[in-house]
Amino acid sequence: MFARRGFHGVSVTDLGAAAGISGPALYKHFPSKDAILAEMLVSISEELLSVGRARAASAAETGDVRSALAALVGWHVDFALAHKALIIVQDRDWSSLPDEAREKVRGLQRDYVDLWATTLQELQPELTLDRARATVHATFGLINSTPRSARVPDEEMRDLLAEMAMRALDAA
Repeated sequence: MFARRGFHGVSVTDLGAAAGISGPALYKHFPSKDAILAEMLVSISEELLSVGRARAASAAETGDVRSALAALVGWHVDFALAHKALIIVQDRDWSSLPDEAREKVRGLQRDYVDLWATTLQELQPELTLDRARATVHATFGLINSTPRSARVPDEEMRDLLAEMAMRALDAA
């Protein structure tokens, strides 16, 4: 609902009705509508980092850093294709996030970017950390374009995004 109508376009009554309960019953689970948004964005950031770390570590066990980077790309592409609505909410409703949650999300996102950036630096040791981070952010922009760019079936889009992302990372 937040993705379709925006955070401010959805009432607690709307959220309750969508969940099959009264709006005020939501307060048994969340202290406010802001807390629902915070839970959404914090939890997706935690998932991106946790699964990203696991996939990169698993691939890195083989000693093949390129496989670790490809695992990160594959994970993020899969996530972006499966969660287009969350990307819209993150982009559009960031300013509605309570300060404490915003700082938590920022910290998780910094760690996620650094996971990618340090992996990229292992492949390209000449890269400064700042350039590696900038490359990663640009690559995220490409991958996170899925709410607007996914005009072909998901499997085809997955392959296209993964290929483009790896080329962008190689061009750093």
